[in-house]
Amino acid sequence: MNDFMENFHLTKIGDTWHLAKEGATDPAATFPTKNEAVRESAEYLDAKTASLKIHREDGVIEEERTYPRSADPSKTIG
Repeated sequence: MNDFMENFHLTKIGDTWHLAKEGATDPAATFPTKNEAVRESAEYLDAKTASLKIHREDGVIEEERTYPRSADPSKTIG
């Protein structure tokens, strides 16, 4: 398994939600609603080893998800 985890952020910019790899200048995808953005981002990241930080409209991180779920470091003891 690949130990390298990519980091992505889901943020609202203007009227759309943007899925962007951390440090990228352009989004990987854009969505009209947050619900669609979360659903489609999960499908996009499913084949990657990645962390997704989902932001609220005000920019604060609301939730973090790991893909695939088995790569989630919080499952380890310690």
